[in-house]
Amino acid sequence: MATMNISLPETLKKFVDEQVDRAGYGSSSEYVRELIRRDRIAEGERELAALMREGLASGDGVLVDRRFWAKKKAALRQRG
Repeated sequence: MATMNISLPETLKKFVDEQVDRAGYGSSSEYVRELIRRDRIAEGERELAALMREGLASGDGVLVDRRFWAKKKAALRQRG
């Protein structure tokens, strides 16, 4: 595992220590790793939301049901 050292003002260090104790983290490193994981998830959710907005703005939707797939399969059979 890689090591990263960070400097915090005393007030933030105290806050981290309190969070570690309150939430039952094993160490401040564990707490920071959890924050980073949450941030990664939030970033993924933002990217997904942007893609969904893009899709909604791209035009009328298409109903994808059994008939849709049956037509696709029939078209592939005719081609090949």
